[in-house]
Amino acid sequence: MSKIIQCISPVDGSVFAERPTLSLEEAKDVVSRARAAQTAWAGYPISERIDLVRAGIERLGKMNDQVVPELARMMGRPIRYGGEFSGFKERASHMCDIAEESLKPIVVEDNDFYERRIRREPQGVIFVVAPWNYPYMTAINSVAPALIAGNSVILKHATQTLLVGERLTRAFNEAGISKDVLQNVFLDHGTTTDLIRANSFDLVNFTGSVSVGKMIEQAAAGTFTGVATELGGKDPGYVMDDADLDASVETLIDGAMFNSGQCCCGIERVYVVESLYDKFIEKATKIVSEYKLGNPLDVDTTIGPMAHTRFARVVRDQISEAIAEGAIPLIDTFPEDDGEAYLTPQILTNVTHDMRVMRDETFGPVVCIMKVKNDREAIDLMNDSDFGLTASLWTKDAERAANIGAQIQTGTVFMNRCDYVDPGLCWSGCKDTGRGGALSVIGYHNLTRPKSYHLKKT
Repeated sequence: MSKIIQCISPVDGSVFAERPTLSLEEAKDVVSRARAAQTAWAGYPISERIDLVRAGIERLGKMNDQVVPELARMMGRPIRYGGEFSGFKERASHMCDIAEESLKPIVVEDNDFYERRIRREPQGVIFVVAPWNYPYMTAINSVAPALIAGNSVILKHATQTLLVGERLTRAFNEAGISKDVLQNVFLDHGTTTDLIRANSFDLVNFTGSVSVGKMIEQAAAGTFTGVATELGGKDPGYVMDDADLDASVETLIDGAMFNSGQCCCGIERVYVVESLYDKFIEKATKIVSEYKLGNPLDVDTTIGPMAHTRFARVVRDQISEAIAEGAIPLIDTFPEDDGEAYLTPQILTNVTHDMRVMRDETFGPVVCIMKVKNDREAIDLMNDSDFGLTASLWTKDAERAANIGAQIQTGTVFMNRCDYVDPGLCWSGCKDTGRGGALSVIGYHNLTRPKSYHLKKT
């Protein structure tokens, strides 16, 4: 018997969308159709697969006028920011651009006597479990290159962004990609776990929480199913003595607060050298105090509600606990703060790493700022975390940044920027942030398997 899953809009607490979940037998049929269709899809010339993916990108772009308010209603991002299509297109187009070079055979030897080469072959059926915070951009990181590499894809989106998978698959299906090659599903946790345990997929690509990532790895244990995960983050920024102060404040605070702080690589901890600390705090407080919290469908709103009241509750609990332990809040409660999904953005000082707000992922509009004496102290503090996704370094000295970056336990090192996914680079993490790598040529390697050919001609 199917269950009904609902997207509760953070805008007003109403049910924005609901869908029945598939039964286990219905879900198995989806997998069977995906597996049957994959062989023929892999037989298409790669140029045709690329062209069809490009057509899907453009088709989704034509839906953007509907997508932007839809996202606002589902997860609260203000419409003034225009949705995700720009980043979606940048990532997918780059993976189209590099596909043929990334997937071409590696020729070791080719003469009258021997041909030795390594080919990249599709994994088969890829199960993409996408999150709600950037539902289009995170999904396309895997969906586009998986399709181009010759895999079939089954896409499952988070309940909070229930309609995204439907719209994305519709765009690509209308562009000419078979409805069996790319399918959207609505599944409950039990059915999802049963499918993974049954070795239904050749690779599971999951973006989300640490706890669910562990459940997926446990379900896949013993099946030899590949599992790629991008999980929690507690990303740091470090402002050095030679940093451009204005640029560092503006960028790091935006990196902490954009999307109501609900970013995988959002800045949650900032370490500022003593000589710049007071000015940094003054400028940061002014920026955040001038935000307009409100309905995301209002073009004047600069920060919307969190995606769900339960997410906001976690953030409020971390803030309250930190204040009780001595942290100092710098932002007065906004009048629009309703104690539910609409949450005042906050800056905390006088924080320590003993506080949960400095250890656990917050995933909300809160940034903690600490004063540091030197590079060594900053490095030790940045590494004092269970997570490792990105780190943002602020200095005019690229060599200094590279040297510090080499000592940080993280997946990406930024200098003088943050909160950006570069499709030319591998998107990966370490520690509890998970394992795997999306985008770039390495993303193609992870979505395919190597097959070696040793051909003796005489």
